[in-house]
Amino acid sequence: MARIGIIGGSGLYDIEGIKINETRKINTPFGDPSDEYVIGTLSGKEIVFLPRHGRGHRISPSRINYRANIFGMKKLGVEHIISVSACGSLKENIKPLDFVLPLQFVDRTNQARKYTFFDDGITAHISFAHPVCEGLVNLVAEETKKVKQGVHIGGTYLNMEGPQFSTLAESNLYRAWGMDVIGMTNMAEARLAREAEICYATLAAVTDYDCWCESEEDVTIDAIIGNLRKNVKNAKKILKGSITKISDKRTCPCKDALKYAIVTDPKAISQETRDRLGILIGRHIK
Repeated sequence: MARIGIIGGSGLYDIEGIKINETRKINTPFGDPSDEYVIGTLSGKEIVFLPRHGRGHRISPSRINYRANIFGMKKLGVEHIISVSACGSLKENIKPLDFVLPLQFVDRTNQARKYTFFDDGITAHISFAHPVCEGLVNLVAEETKKVKQGVHIGGTYLNMEGPQFSTLAESNLYRAWGMDVIGMTNMAEARLAREAEICYATLAAVTDYDCWCESEEDVTIDAIIGNLRKNVKNAKKILKGSITKISDKRTCPCKDALKYAIVTDPKAISQETRDRLGILIGRHIK
């Protein structure tokens, strides 16, 4: 049975009806994931949880081992990932405590994080025009509409470096570009999930107006954490409804993202590389 992955805070584990079966430490060729994976069941579905920043929120966005996190999900048989994350709003109509399901991403990081599994011994160029699984987004969107909170389907998530928040000039620049929300984590996850042929969707919980909104106080961590806690209850409802409706049968392009993406001559791919990336490339390389 294919598993469903949830990446987010540890508070998401406490969903009514979920039975936690075990925690598991996973070794990967890319080092250690953020923490142990928590494996549970809900309505016959197997769920894998991972705290993105580690328990106690001890890992900075720029220091998260995104490759290990997604590789570990793949190793555990995950085929769908719903990523729950805090974000700032860059639009007046997207208010704190709203939810956003972005369809696009723009990268403004400084490449402090690793974005690909294919940078040593093998090269692959995945299609990434549509960076999330729209089928999964639509399913989560239906559940999101059921909560009594603002919901925005679509739009663009700008991934900044962090861990500092934006300057006022940066915030206004991103607004001029037409960006909708801003965060520090989801671009790397989306890229790597696609390389791993895992369906991926972002459930972004709006915590603040970034710093562009003159009628609001500048962004503070206290305000962000306070709003994020308020959104956790609704996020759990959305996740519970979504999990029960995800089908084991996939018809989306995500499942075959590597089919024509690997450009390295198979004869030039070493046995070490084949062994290291076997769960990703095994069915595509003879």
